[in-house]
Amino acid sequence: MANVLVVDDDQNLSRMLGEQSRRMGHVAATAATLRQGLEHARQGDFDLVLLDVQMPDGNGLEFLSGFKEVASAPEVIIITGKGDQDGASKAIKSGAWGYIEKPHVIKDLNLHMMRALQYRSEKRRAARVPVVLQRQDIIGASAALNHCLDELAQATMSDVAVLISGETGTGKELFARAIHANSSRAVKNFVVVDCAALPENLIESTLFGYEKGAFTGADKGMSGLVKQADGGTLFLDEVGEMPPQTQKAFLRVLQEHSYRPVGGSAEITSDFRLVAATNRDLEQMVGQGSFRTDLLFRLQGSVIHLPPLRERLDDLRPLADYFIGKLCERYGQEDKAFGADFVAGLAAYHWPGNVRELAQTLEHAFTAAFHSPTLYANHLPEHIRILLAQSSVRRTQKRQAAAGEQDGQTATMLPWRQFRDHCEKEYLRNLLAASHGNISAASRVADLSRTHLYQLLAKHGLQ
Repeated sequence: MANVLVVDDDQNLSRMLGEQSRRMGHVAATAATLRQGLEHARQGDFDLVLLDVQMPDGNGLEFLSGFKEVASAPEVIIITGKGDQDGASKAIKSGAWGYIEKPHVIKDLNLHMMRALQYRSEKRRAARVPVVLQRQDIIGASAALNHCLDELAQATMSDVAVLISGETGTGKELFARAIHANSSRAVKNFVVVDCAALPENLIESTLFGYEKGAFTGADKGMSGLVKQADGGTLFLDEVGEMPPQTQKAFLRVLQEHSYRPVGGSAEITSDFRLVAATNRDLEQMVGQGSFRTDLLFRLQGSVIHLPPLRERLDDLRPLADYFIGKLCERYGQEDKAFGADFVAGLAAYHWPGNVRELAQTLEHAFTAAFHSPTLYANHLPEHIRILLAQSSVRRTQKRQAAAGEQDGQTATMLPWRQFRDHCEKEYLRNLLAASHGNISAASRVADLSRTHLYQLLAKHGLQ
């Protein structure tokens, strides 16, 4: 038996889905708005959420991560009246179990629910098996990083090829090394191939090696990087920079795990595990014809996307503690404290170079504060301090502009007594016009005595 939450503003469909869930032996609850649904999810212990897209208070896809992050971490099945490819893509990328269009929901729901709940049960059993990851130099405990570590743990359980994507400086090589260190191949070599730095005329001999006499200067044979990775892990860093001709040659190596050295006649085998990394959009490159589709399929047996630092700011302080701690240890200094303005400065910067840039920035600050026990914002690099200052100026200008706009509005306002007299005089003019100057008629309309009305007319100089 499972606990199911139906979040849909269509009362009839919501009731039908609840009844269908109960017939399957589950307990069902319903919510007519996204906020009500989130409140139920936070307070309850739900295994499955059936989430509509078009809701009165927003788009269900925008709230999907909120449902996934509640304590019970339910599986989510999206139900939508009008399916589209972008919506389906966003749902799956956000962690939805499935995506069902409403015309088919009654017919298809049972199978989706059974599979989702079976998956949830197996996932919970697997989670009870302790997995202790070696994660040296991978610092942080944010939700975004923990998600990547879960994917890393899954990747270590097999020899499937792994593609690690992410912006420059997000730690792709650290993750590649962690995959190797936590795998059954940890005792063998971890061989790095920097695809962006390979000289084009030496790519094949560097990767596959060469026989003696294969070319001028080849006085003896040499094994290539692929052979050095035999039994271990071959890491293709910046694989998106690999030239098209090399992509073709390397594809066969991935398929057969055998190759022929330059100048050789015999095939050589190498049992390596492949991990690749890129900061480029390989799918876009495939569309442009600069990257092979079949090679991409081979690379992405498992995919780990590392978030930029600006999306995991919860890890900023632990990272700063880690890097400054290492510097203090290296130079034999006592641990340094962080001033409040220093931490605020780190948090306000956008970190285009991600963790790598953070490490370099902290080294600069450490050097600037070498003889000081505390790091302040003044110790940050000049370009960061300039950006922070400019940002502060922009915020001040916005506040002043908003205040000026408000002042401009209030400047046109009359004092209360003057405004009241103005309105009173205008009312009396209209009253006299409507009653054609007949005081008796005017006093009846205004519900005033004739004496009071005469007093008001005299006050404002009206006849």
